[in-house]
Amino acid sequence: MTKTDTDRSEGVLPTPSHTVGPFYGYALPFTGGNDIAPVGHPDTITLRGHVYDGAGDPLPDALVELWGADPDGRVPRVDGSIRRDASTGGHLGRNGVEFTGWGRIQTDAAGHWYARTLRPGARGQSAPYLSVCVFARGLLVHLFTRIYLPGDDAALGADPLLTRIDPARRGTLIAADEGRGTYRFDIRLQGEAETVFLEYR
Repeated sequence: MTKTDTDRSEGVLPTPSHTVGPFYGYALPFTGGNDIAPVGHPDTITLRGHVYDGAGDPLPDALVELWGADPDGRVPRVDGSIRRDASTGGHLGRNGVEFTGWGRIQTDAAGHWYARTLRPGARGQSAPYLSVCVFARGLLVHLFTRIYLPGDDAALGADPLLTRIDPARRGTLIAADEGRGTYRFDIRLQGEAETVFLEYR
């Protein structure tokens, strides 16, 4: 049987991406995804905020992933975030002991998210920050950004990434200190005060 041009994969163009949500909400969230710091750790901080769409409405089904160094600036390389029960194959959640530096949080019905973690230490010339990945309805690809924590103006002023961003928009990457180890960081996908998003190549 002779193949026609339409049968040959070389002549087929890639299809466009589909939106990334809200389908991920079924399997990706896991118990304890927001408890990044070991339970009872004395240096735990809380990050909280909302995810807003371009109209300023909160998104009840967004997913926020966080990665952060430990307080000494080292990237954790330990297991412990998503364990499985060997007999049932079900997720057990975190082991509650190791700091993995990673968390995955689904927003609630009001578009709110929060995570408990450890304040990251500086790495190289960068001011301390947490990396963020956002999944939300209507996005063709997930978005990347950073959360810088206030407290060291000199480090923030010398950070290689922040110095390349328009001063009027830098504040969208710096969390607000609410006291008692709590920081607010709202993520705005579009519109006024849109969060600065990063592109990795």
